[in-house]
Amino acid sequence: MSEMAEAIRALISEKGYSEDSVKQTIEKALKAAYKRTYGDDENAIVKFSDDMSDVSIYSRKVVVDGVYDPVKEIELEDARKLAGDEVEEGDEIDILEDPKTFDRSAVTVGKQTAHQGLNETYKTSLMNEYKDKIGEMIIGYHQRERNGNIFVDLGNAGRIEGFLPTKFQSKLEVYEKGDRIKALIVDVKPTNTGIQLVLSRSDTKLVSSILEKEVPEIADGTVEINRIVRDAGYRTKIAVSSAREEVDPVGACVGLRGVRIQNVIRELMNEKIDVLKWDADPAVFIKNALSPAQVERVIITDADKKQALAIVEDSQFSLAIGRQGQNVRLANRLCDWNIDVKTIEQAEELDLSSFNTVQNARNLFNDDVEEISKISELPGVDTEVAELLKAAGIEEFQDFVEAYDNGTINVEGVSKEALDKINQLINENVEFVEEEEPETTAEAAAEETQAEETEAAAEEEEEYFCPECGAKITLDMTHCPKCGVEFEFEEE
Repeated sequence: MSEMAEAIRALISEKGYSEDSVKQTIEKALKAAYKRTYGDDENAIVKFSDDMSDVSIYSRKVVVDGVYDPVKEIELEDARKLAGDEVEEGDEIDILEDPKTFDRSAVTVGKQTAHQGLNETYKTSLMNEYKDKIGEMIIGYHQRERNGNIFVDLGNAGRIEGFLPTKFQSKLEVYEKGDRIKALIVDVKPTNTGIQLVLSRSDTKLVSSILEKEVPEIADGTVEINRIVRDAGYRTKIAVSSAREEVDPVGACVGLRGVRIQNVIRELMNEKIDVLKWDADPAVFIKNALSPAQVERVIITDADKKQALAIVEDSQFSLAIGRQGQNVRLANRLCDWNIDVKTIEQAEELDLSSFNTVQNARNLFNDDVEEISKISELPGVDTEVAELLKAAGIEEFQDFVEAYDNGTINVEGVSKEALDKINQLINENVEFVEEEEPETTAEAAAEETQAEETEAAAEEEEEYFCPECGAKITLDMTHCPKCGVEFEFEEE
């Protein structure tokens, strides 16, 4: 196999170039050298052997009788010496060129073109490959630092360079030369020699990627990461839920004795992580989001503006707020609510009666508030549990509350935790109103008595008397039974 074939094989197998890209690069290089020698490459033809073992360049010339342009034309006599007597004037023939006869400068131009073409092809190939890897993790090593920005060695003989800008670094992390760095790919940019991968250690997706590798239940879809917010280097809050009732999403993420979450914390250089349960009920979710603080009560003060009040014990106040307000600030971002934290004493000074908590809670789920009476209509209720209770004859709120208070609910497939959850939803979203008899005032009573007397009088039969003798008569008589006078009745 020729040197050309070996070179092509090396470019394809070792460097990762495609066969088409190599052929195009060689063709451009030969044509560039040809043009440098003859001043034009329109009639230059590059041909490869079937097995890519050889490549040749030809000049395609027109057969003429009297050459005007020797680059594109050839005398009939010379053409017949090269291609045979069958050649006629006006035919085109391809004449083999020897690249060794090209000018030295032409060879240099060809090499530069080939080098540039291979670089561009390689960069394009790398760009296409790593654009699909945006959002994935990559591991490299601290190479150098400039103005706070860290350059990461990712191998590949410097063709792929990692770049960790200051704005994407975790605030408390410090690296020395040679330190291992695990980061997230957030962008890909071309450079003179290859490509540059823009990396991040502050992105929330880095946390979810690490957590997914540590928690199999997340990888298989049993546990879902609903939301993540982060103050990189200091604290991260993660809201999780489970597709299966028997799986505790928080416990799955924390792991036995906290092993799983500790592995994540180590990867994030001891950043604090709060894993909490996501809930469709904003009051419950806000309560969970303020962990590790224990919240006594959450009141929805304005559902439209997403404002809520969290009430805590005095001992929990600083924990709920966090250092420089970090905990409540992250909770705000996690829930997408504006949360105001008050102690019990501070809350007592407020007029909490002005907040219609039931009304606001319902407004979260319905534009028009409607009266609801069935368990299945509760916002955030587990529909499967509601169906099981319905099948057992417990569908209305009143039936559930009475049975729950008596402890007589025993439905297969419905756990005590599920019953407690429904009871909590009823307490937070349902207001039982007793129907009261309307009060009767003295004036109303008098009017009612008068109306009754009038009606009774109207019901009594009216009496009639003869206009002549005064004898009592009835409406069906035409003559007075006493004096015999004739009369008729007219309706007024």
